[in-house]
Amino acid sequence: MNVDVWSDIVCPFCYIGKRRFEQALDRFEHKQDVTLAFKSFQLDPNAEKNSGKTMHDILSAKYQMSLEQARQTTNNVAAQAKEVGLDYDFDAMVPTNTADAHRLSHYAKQEGKVDALMEKIMHAFFTEGKNIGDHETLESLAEDAGLDKQEASRILKGDAYAGEVRSDQEEGAKLGVQGVPFFVFNGKYAVSGAQHADAFLEVMEKVWKEEQEQKPLTVLNQKNNTNCDDGSCNI
Repeated sequence: MNVDVWSDIVCPFCYIGKRRFEQALDRFEHKQDVTLAFKSFQLDPNAEKNSGKTMHDILSAKYQMSLEQARQTTNNVAAQAKEVGLDYDFDAMVPTNTADAHRLSHYAKQEGKVDALMEKIMHAFFTEGKNIGDHETLESLAEDAGLDKQEASRILKGDAYAGEVRSDQEEGAKLGVQGVPFFVFNGKYAVSGAQHADAFLEVMEKVWKEEQEQKPLTVLNQKNNTNCDDGSCNI
């Protein structure tokens, strides 16, 4: 079974969704037959690398809410993260552009270490308050994930894998991906948002039973999201 996951590194529900999917996968009888592939998706390709703004400033402007409402929103998201063992620190998060981190993920994919790198980068952003748009930070995280630091530096200094990032986003657009995380199973079924583990498990069991059937893409458990309160982050 092939599972493609479109996600953005700075989307809080992408990290939560990653954990919930992992919980479901641990319970799936045929776990060893599941191949997971991360796909690049940028919620804001034009985001500044060093805006000097806080996450609350960003949310307030994007969703036209007060800073207090933004804090209430992030508190709710942090509580959901806590349920799956993640400690979010929205006050420490450094908003940035994720293009370089996504490019680096394709190098990691080539080396068979993309899951390790994604985990390192997401933890650095959501929990440790690190600037994952900074090249030195990314180089260190790449090394921690078992990648060659010098090669990571070379990649970050140029535009290597930029085409792969664009290709992922174009592929997602053709599938109708407008919010992340977005999980596609065997190219036939899709789950939108950070659903609970039971929902992911139900889909995997369904796909496993119908693996040989040829069906068009069907979105399961999709929510009509307008903001990050609903289980995914939208463009």
